[in-house]
Formats: sequence, C-alpha cells, structure tokens
Amino acid sequence: LSPLLLFSYSQVPLQIFIAKPQHTRNLAFMNKGILYLVPTPVGNLEDITLRALSTLKSVTLIAAEDTRHSGKLLKHYEIKTHAVSYHKFNERQRTGQLLEKLQSSEDIALITDAGSPGISDPAGILVAECVSNGIQVCALPGATAFVPALTASGLNCDSFLFAGFPPDKLTKRKELLQRLLHIPETLVFYEAPHRIHKFISELSEIFGERHCVVARELTKLHESFYRGNLDKLVANLKAIPEKGEFVIIVDGATEATITDKEITARLTELFRQGERLKKAVKVVSELLKIPRNRVYTLALKLKKADTD
Repeated sequence: LSPLLLFSYSQVPLQIFIAKPQHTRNLAFMNKGILYLVPTPVGNLEDITLRALSTLKSVTLIAAEDTRHSGKLLKHYEIKTHAVSYHKFNERQRTGQLLEKLQSSEDIALITDAGSPGISDPAGILVAECVSNGIQVCALPGATAFVPALTASGLNCDSFLFAGFPPDKLTKRKELLQRLLHIPETLVFYEAPHRIHKFISELSEIFGERHCVVARELTKLHESFYRGNLDKLVANLKAIPEKGEFVIIVDGATEATITDKEITARLTELFRQGERLKKAVKVVSELLKIPRNRVYTLALKLKKADTD
C-alpha cells in the first residue's frame, strides 16, 4: 500500500498508511495495543472521515455505546469488525476486559451513538485507565454536535464554555446556572427533548433577556435553528418541537448584565470577612470581569455609608 506523504510543521516528511492505523504507533507503546477514540456522525452518515472508516476496519475490536445503533453505520460502510457494548451501565465492568485486550497488543476503537467519545458520552473511565497503565490513546478528530451549532449561531465563538447536559434535579440545575451567570464566555448546553421547553424557561428566569440560539437535529433532514432573546423564545415555545437532539447556545455576560446591586452584595460579603478595600475591589473586578473603577466607586459608597 502506497503511503500518503504529509508534512509536519518542521517540514519533516511523515508517512501515514491510511488503511493501517497501527503504523502510527508510538515507539514507547510497541508491546501494547492502542485505544482509538473514533467520532461517528451526529446524523448524516457522510460526515464520517476516511481515517475513522480505516480505523474501524483495522482494529481488533469495536467498543460501542449501543451495538444495535452502531450496527447500522458499520453495515452501511461494510465494516466487519466485531463489536461489543460499552455504555454507562457496564462501563466499569467492561473497562477491565478491554484493558486486558489492550495489554495483549490488541487495538480497540471506542465509538458512541453519535459524536466524539467522551463529550457527554462514555469514555472517561477507560481513557483514564489506559493513561494510568501506559497504553496509548489516539483521539481522532471528527463529528460533534456543539461545534457546528456554535459556529452557525452568530454568537461569539472566540471564547466559549461547554457545559454539556445540565443536572436532572432542578436545584442542581439552578445552582449551575447561577454559577454561570457572570461568565463572559458564550455558554453551550446539550438538553434532552422532553426537557427542552422547561430548560429554556429556566434560562430565561436566570439569564433574563440574553440572546439565545437553539439548534435542533443538526445535519439531519429537519435541522432547525431558533434564534432570539430568551423571553422571545419562551413566548414561542410551541414553535420548538419536543423531538430530536438539541444544542443550546447562550450569550455570555457583559458588563451591562451585571447590576450595581450584585457588585455591592459581593463587596459587602468581602468587607464582612475583613477584606481591605483595595483587595476587595480587585477580587470583585476580576471575578465579574468588569472595570475596576466601577467597583471602586461602589466600594467607596459602601464605606461612606458605614461611617455615616
């Protein structure tokens, strides 16, 4: 098989044999197998990469979140590699079995129902064990839901925070949203269809009138984007079907969204703890990412009120 000739940044030729991923094996791991983390399409089967297909055909075993679901993909691309289940209910038990095979020089590909393994899907335990046991982990780039949702949202993509699926319990969800309230980065969430309306309402309750984009069924026939301020989305929830996969993008905090009342409350707490004015101003300014002079003005007012 003729190699594909690529060049690294140092301009040193690097040979990669497309059909045999084991040729990229790190010399430090020669006596052990490789765990490949292989992204799979989030909807459109054509979104899989050539390297992913090559890897799935060449490994000894495929560990799949749902073998029946992944079976459709494997059948479509005529991949005959044996597959076993690897999901959140058997993750710990299966990890030991897969680790044993990897220790015996067998290469394994880990796939989930859709997207990149480890992004709101099983993978973490097995990857951690491989790292601890000196087994090479090779993560392939490829499909994931939140990246196309973010880049097509029209919101800031330079800096963002991926929060994944919010907690099931209401109190935990609200605690999370409160922690994220003053973060200036664009916020990215996943949410289940049966909770999408409720979650948008909760976002509106805590984040107010921030701009939000709800992406549904990305790469699929019914791909849709719902855009507007959160209060507008809440008023039109019936227009958003409670079916499919959702990514929610929310504008980050700006100085305008942080009220004097919130700044004063944080300063008051620091003063109560005995913090000096200069240090308290620095802490609040850096925490809320707002100009120091604004915080300083409010701090002086607080100190003056205390002495009156």
